[in-house]
Amino acid sequence: MSAHDHAPHDHGTAGHEGHGGHGGLEESGHGHAGHSHGVAADADRRWLGIALGLIAGFMAIEVVIGVLAHSLALISDAAHMLTDAVSIVLALIAMRLAARPARGGFTYGLKRAEILSAQANGLTLLLLAVWLAYEAVRRLLDPPPVEGGLVLVTALAGIVVNIVAAWCISKANRTSLAVEGAYQHILNDLFAFIGTAVAGLIVLTTGFRQADSIASLVVVVLMVKAGYGLVRESGRILLEAAPAHVDPDTVGDRLVGQPPVTEVHDLHIWTITSGQAALSAHVLVAPEGDCHAVRRDLEALLAKEYGITHTTLQVDHAQDSLLTVGRPGEDRTGSDRADSHCAGAHGPVHRQGPHDH
Repeated sequence: MSAHDHAPHDHGTAGHEGHGGHGGLEESGHGHAGHSHGVAADADRRWLGIALGLIAGFMAIEVVIGVLAHSLALISDAAHMLTDAVSIVLALIAMRLAARPARGGFTYGLKRAEILSAQANGLTLLLLAVWLAYEAVRRLLDPPPVEGGLVLVTALAGIVVNIVAAWCISKANRTSLAVEGAYQHILNDLFAFIGTAVAGLIVLTTGFRQADSIASLVVVVLMVKAGYGLVRESGRILLEAAPAHVDPDTVGDRLVGQPPVTEVHDLHIWTITSGQAALSAHVLVAPEGDCHAVRRDLEALLAKEYGITHTTLQVDHAQDSLLTVGRPGEDRTGSDRADSHCAGAHGPVHRQGPHDH
């Protein structure tokens, strides 16, 4: 029988537990049943679809009124609403892709599709903000006539539409960065409509036409703030950075402080997708230590104190013979000790007592 003539099995559906001895990679199974967040995907899509219909319909009306009223504030609000609609569409697409099972070369599935969605949302916000800022400054210097009444009525209607749309999206699962990005888009748009309504009232009552351009600049500030936040958060995930609330050095010191652990190296902490942090590490324990018990204790600690339930820990006994391998006279202290056990170890080595990070 060839090496590939093994019993048939179901790819990508069966869960398994690691039962290896010392030196085996063992992955915890806490909370891996689909990583449910308590909100059905169908319900999420329904709420997002309702919000999308409201936003797209009102956006089309607002563009027409903005052109008729010569109001850049309304046109900028409509542009912001366009990014709202795009963000919801991308969130819906990302949710469908993320729901696909992990198969073939995509061992995490397509869960990071929502991160790409958030990145696209942030970039479109920043690009639109640049264009709107240019137009606002140009009109501030040479303001065209503005129909304050139309601006005021449209902005008030926009406030109502955005409140309803924000409420719809708040019913969906906001632990998703794509859904949260869409929610922040609409929330910022709500504030922008409030500013536009104030500008329309000022134009209507005082004739101060520059108020329309000033309101547009307020929208620009909100767009830059939201866009930068989305690009920064999605960028951290794409670059495999640790979650913002987790300090890897602190985690490493916490793990090595658990007896009989003597050393932790090759510690990696990253985010698979929104709300799903993962950790892997090579852990050395004293010769008399129980590797399996240590693994279970460390998994429980990581879940309780840091909320990290997707862990892969390689636990081995620390052996003096491994720690002293080297050419005669060669210093094997410091981080080189990890290299003697793990070729090409990455990152700092955590040990009990003072050590470099």
